[in-house]
Amino acid sequence: MQPNLASTLTRCLGLLCLLIAPAAVAETLPEAIGKAVRTFRVPEEAISLVIQGIDEELPVVNLNPLEPRNPASSIKLLTTFVALDVLGPTYTWPTKLYGTGPIKDGVLNGDLVMKGYGDPFLVVEEFWKMLGDLRARGVHSITGDLVVDESHFTVPESDPGAFDGQPFRLYNVIPSAALVNFKAIEFQFFRSKDRRSVDIRMNPVLPNLEISNQLTVKEGKCRGYQFGINMSVPDPVVADRVVFSGAFPSACRSHTMNRSLLQPGSYAYGTFKRLWGHWGGSIEGGYRSGKAPKNRALVVWRSRPLAEIIRPLNKWSNNVMTRLMLYSLAAAKFSPPYTKAQGIEVLRSYLNENGLDDKDLILDNGSGLSRETRVTSQFMNDMLRYAYTHRYMPEFIASMSINGLDGTTRRRFRGGPEAGHMHLKTGRIDNVAAIAGYVLAKSGKTYTVSLMLNYNNVHRGPGIEIQNAVLRWIYQQ
Repeated sequence: MQPNLASTLTRCLGLLCLLIAPAAVAETLPEAIGKAVRTFRVPEEAISLVIQGIDEELPVVNLNPLEPRNPASSIKLLTTFVALDVLGPTYTWPTKLYGTGPIKDGVLNGDLVMKGYGDPFLVVEEFWKMLGDLRARGVHSITGDLVVDESHFTVPESDPGAFDGQPFRLYNVIPSAALVNFKAIEFQFFRSKDRRSVDIRMNPVLPNLEISNQLTVKEGKCRGYQFGINMSVPDPVVADRVVFSGAFPSACRSHTMNRSLLQPGSYAYGTFKRLWGHWGGSIEGGYRSGKAPKNRALVVWRSRPLAEIIRPLNKWSNNVMTRLMLYSLAAAKFSPPYTKAQGIEVLRSYLNENGLDDKDLILDNGSGLSRETRVTSQFMNDMLRYAYTHRYMPEFIASMSINGLDGTTRRRFRGGPEAGHMHLKTGRIDNVAAIAGYVLAKSGKTYTVSLMLNYNNVHRGPGIEIQNAVLRWIYQQ
C-alpha cells in the first residue's frame, strides 16, 4: 500500500471503506488539470494537490500529499485560524496613552507616552480616532515629547531586506508592538502642467520625513520599470530622508509607489504630529523611545475585533499583520514581553491538542514570507476540513478572498459562472505558487482544495494558469 493512500485509509471505518478506497482516490491528475500542467512543463513531482468533498471520507485527487513544500502566503490560513480559536473572534488589542505630568487648563505638562500591545490594524483612521479620545479628555497641548513604548513584544533586530534585498517594500516590514499604519507611505508622482518637472506628494504627510526631488522629465511613452523613477535612502537605518531621481516619461500623468520608511517610533511620531494638529492639538517636544509609567492611562483605545481584522489580512495577504498575530498568540500561555517562539509554541500545542499532525510543519514567521516554511497538502487539507466543522467556521471562511469579487483572487473568473463560488487564500514568492480554500461546485457540493507548486519560475504565470485549471475542474464537479 502506498504511504499517501495508507494515511488516507486510517481515517476510514470498516471493510467497505477498504474495498472502495483504491478506486476513490485519484493519484494521477484529471485530464483537464494534467493538460495545463503539461502545457507549462511543470513536472508532477513538483506538485502537491489534494481535492476532497467536504462530506467525503476520501479525496478525489491526491497527488504527492505528504511531500513538504513551501506554501508561501497560503500558510496564513493556519496562523489566522489558530488565532481565531485560541484568542477568540471578539479579542481586541489595546493601545494606551499615558501622561507623565499634570494636566492643567488643557496642557499636559510632561510627556505623552504611547504603549503598543501589537494591534495589527492601527491604521491612520483608527489612530486619528484614538487622538480624538485624547482631545475629548481635555488635552490640547503637550509640553514634552511623544514617548513610544514597543516593549510588549521582544523582536530581535533584523534586516528588513534579508528576504529579497528590498528593505523598503511593505511586505518586508518588521513587526513592532507599536506599529502604526503598517509604517506605509504612498508616494504620488504627478507630471507638472508645464511638462518640465514632477511633483511628489506623500500620504500620510509626515513632517519628519524629508523628500529630495531630483526627478526630471523626458519625452517618451509611459513605460519602463517604475516609469523611470529611482528611489534611494541615504541612511537606511533611520530612513528619515528619501531621494527620488531619474527621468519620468512625459506621456505619464501620474504614478503611485507604496513604500515603508522611518522606524516604528518615528513613524508613529510623524503620524501623531500631523493628526494631532487636525484636532487642534500641539506638541512642543520630539520623539524618543521609553517605557510607559505605572499610573492610570489617559486613553485606552481598543482595536477592531479579531474576526474583523483577519479579513483584510487574508483577503489582501498582509504579512506584517500575520506576524503580529503570531506574537499575540503567546498571550494564551505566557507573560509579556512576548516572542515569536512563544507564539509558535502555542500554535503547535493547539494542533497537537486537536489531532492535527505538525511533524512536517516548519512555520518560520507565520506569514509565508519565507524560504524555510514547509507544510504538506495533506496537513492543509486536514486543517481546512477541521475548520469547516468548527464553531468559528463562518468567521474563518469570510476572511478569504472571494474569486471574481475581492482580495487577491478578485480577477479570477470575473464575469464567469465560477465567480463568487470560491473562498481562497493565494500564495506566491519566487518559484512558489499555492492556493488553498473552499470551492462550491455547480452541483452544490463543497470541496476543499490545497495546491502547492514548487518549481523554477512557476510564480511568473504558469502557477496561476494551473491553479485556474484546478479550480475550474472542481467547479465543474
